[in-house]
Amino acid sequence: MSVTPQQRTALIVEDDPDIRELLCTTLRMNGFTIVEASSGHEGLLAVREHQPDLITLDLNLPDLDGVEVCRQCRAVSDAYIVMVTARQDEIDRLVGLETGADDFLGKPFSPRELSARVSAMFRRPRTGAAMAAASGTMTGGQPTAGTTAVPEVGSRFAGNEMLRHDGLLMDVEGRVVTLDGRELALTRIEFDLLETLMTGSQRVWTREALLSRVWGDGWSQDHHLVEVHIRNLRKKLGEDRTAPRFIRTVRGVGYRMMPVDAQR
Repeated sequence: MSVTPQQRTALIVEDDPDIRELLCTTLRMNGFTIVEASSGHEGLLAVREHQPDLITLDLNLPDLDGVEVCRQCRAVSDAYIVMVTARQDEIDRLVGLETGADDFLGKPFSPRELSARVSAMFRRPRTGAAMAAASGTMTGGQPTAGTTAVPEVGSRFAGNEMLRHDGLLMDVEGRVVTLDGRELALTRIEFDLLETLMTGSQRVWTREALLSRVWGDGWSQDHHLVEVHIRNLRKKLGEDRTAPRFIRTVRGVGYRMMPVDAQR
């Protein structure tokens, strides 16, 4: 992972001093300014004080559960969040992702693996819909059916690339999504998944293709990442699993956007 011109801050929330030192050393070598916390309460205070770009968060903290810390972080921060856990069963990993975490990392881990995963995250645009949602709601006209790329004249989206699909309106550059005029608070990955599906609305996206497009190379076997984030995205879209409005599962293959005509 190469050092970027701008200095980034990483908050390490970990009660195990050996693991904390490994995380700190690895991220410091990759150009991050490091802030440390050994408990959930300390971590939450540090998030507000330092506004980190990256948070590594232990699932098993001595005071607050890491899942709860992650939820509270998401209320005030758009930082990339990596959940670090010694629990190897899939359920806890998925729970971590559903709180708004961008990735999970199992103990033990190698510094190279951590560097690669963080590098992949920072290749995605940092400005997420979560911060955009806090800035206000959409003004302007209602979206029209079909997926197109047309500026919304007379609104705050003017001049930006727009994607439309039925009642969905996506400002690609502003990273804001509205559904029937109501702004959605999507995580960074949820936004990137939806943008990918809407941009290629006429194709079926395999899980491998989505992993490569959204997460980057080296993720071809982590199908659960796609499945969990698609499930979370569907919840925010208010999808009915028996009659989806937007995202269709193509059994044994992957996902695609529902044809607009099929929704009438």
